Amino acid sequence: MKEILKEIVERTYSACREEGMFTTPGMPDFVVEVPRNKSHGDLAVNLAMVLAKSEKRPPREIALALLDNIKDDTGVIEKMEIAGPGFINFYLKETVWHTVLKRIEEEADRFGSCTMGNGTKIMIEFVSANPTGPLHIGHGRGAAVGDAVANILAFAGYEVEREYYINDVGVQMQNLGKSVFLRYCELLKKEVPFPDGLYRGSYIYGIAKEMILKHGGTLLETPEQEAVGLCTAFASRRILKDIQNDLELFGVHFDTWFSEKALFDSNDVQASIAYFKDRGLAYEKDGALWFKASEYGDEKDRVMIKEDGNTTYFTSDIAYHQNKFKRGFNHVVDIWGADHHGYIPRVRSFLSALDINQDAFHVILVQMVNLLRDGKPVAMSTRAGEFVTLREVIDEVGTDAARFIFLTRRSDAQLDFDLDVAKKQNDENPVYYVQYAHARICSIISFAEEKDFAVPSFDDIDTALLCELEEIDLVKKLSHFPEVIEGSARSYEPHRIAAYLQELVAQFHSYYNKHRVITDNRDLSTARLFLMSGIKRVLNNGLSLLGVYAPTKM
Repeated sequence: MKEILKEIVERTYSACREEGMFTTPGMPDFVVEVPRNKSHGDLAVNLAMVLAKSEKRPPREIALALLDNIKDDTGVIEKMEIAGPGFINFYLKETVWHTVLKRIEEEADRFGSCTMGNGTKIMIEFVSANPTGPLHIGHGRGAAVGDAVANILAFAGYEVEREYYINDVGVQMQNLGKSVFLRYCELLKKEVPFPDGLYRGSYIYGIAKEMILKHGGTLLETPEQEAVGLCTAFASRRILKDIQNDLELFGVHFDTWFSEKALFDSNDVQASIAYFKDRGLAYEKDGALWFKASEYGDEKDRVMIKEDGNTTYFTSDIAYHQNKFKRGFNHVVDIWGADHHGYIPRVRSFLSALDINQDAFHVILVQMVNLLRDGKPVAMSTRAGEFVTLREVIDEVGTDAARFIFLTRRSDAQLDFDLDVAKKQNDENPVYYVQYAHARICSIISFAEEKDFAVPSFDDIDTALLCELEEIDLVKKLSHFPEVIEGSARSYEPHRIAAYLQELVAQFHSYYNKHRVITDNRDLSTARLFLMSGIKRVLNNGLSLLGVYAPTKM
């Protein structure tokens, strides 16, 4: 409807300009939007305000001129009026909205999809937690956001690949191996100090016990560097497998698990260093190699190779992002914790040095999750030792509740996650609220079938019978779904879909409490049953994009 109305207004403006009524050249960039107050019509146009400055006329005067010349050759407009400083409000005919139900029937599980991406190759890299410990609840939020964004972009016509970057090189991995080795020694009654900075979670003891089962006490007689290396290799594999299992349980699947170590094995890191040296992008100072990041928008230059000869994480990131674009991705999206905000200019600096278009790179920041029970902060986990793991949350509230609640707010806003609310079976629990509506509609359809009412096709119903105000409002809400998807895809904001579904469900429950679907009037019943099937389809499509199950019974 927005596109149809925009074409009508554009034709009107062009005709008026040819008549000498306007002098502004070209087609002004105006907006067709849904008014916040539904009493202001179905759609509103701001063209008069856009033209006011260039035409040097009051916007209401311009709006009146446009209104007097609008010719609706499509037959969709019921009435028009000028409101406020110069908005033109349009009220559309009820019959226009009924065609939305036909479109939902025809497009089915593709309703809401679009071709915005036009096959553009895009990589979403998310979670990418170091394999040094279990995933915590913050990783869970990042996983839900990344997976939903990938679903939405694929639905919007992009060719999407999901990637997990395994940070399996560096000091943290060495600390992991040392932590396991020292706990191994402790379990075998060998007294050893446990320095600060190592990993103290109870899971380290579990891995150390597995090392004892695998090696007995032989590592006590092995040179420590070799023993630590064995512990590092075993622990990283063990933890990564647990991470993969947790993500699988959470409904998150990756196309590629990309190892940082592979960048060194393939000489990609070394090639990046050589590239920067050869082009004068790096210099030596105080025994280290520095990238001239300050010349490319960063606040200061960055170390690529430290004095001890080891590369920094920054250098690996240069090689990794260069590798991403070499693999043919037109666009790269990284999902990071909000505490990495300051790292964005660093990445943009080396992308600029590599002549990679800045618009091809985007970062989604994910804020912290405050875990609550009965409205109070949850204390440290007794099982994990230091934090609440994603697995603990899944075990307590389930995947659907966790995913949906993670997606109810903007990813860059802090989120309060109340475990007790997530387990409630009432309207307080947002996922239950939405899932229950889907299950209720399934129940209505089953009841109708028992009464010999099958869900009809659009051509078999009398759409004129869907004339109640609540019915028209429901269909209007359904018509907004494709726009919500497109907006979510453009902004990388899956919370828009979660909010939309809750709004749709609120309208559905209000309608259901006021009107019976199956009545004594067979024609009315079949028309309303078709409306129910349309709502069910949109709920299903929306939940699917969020990675949440649409139950038929609850």
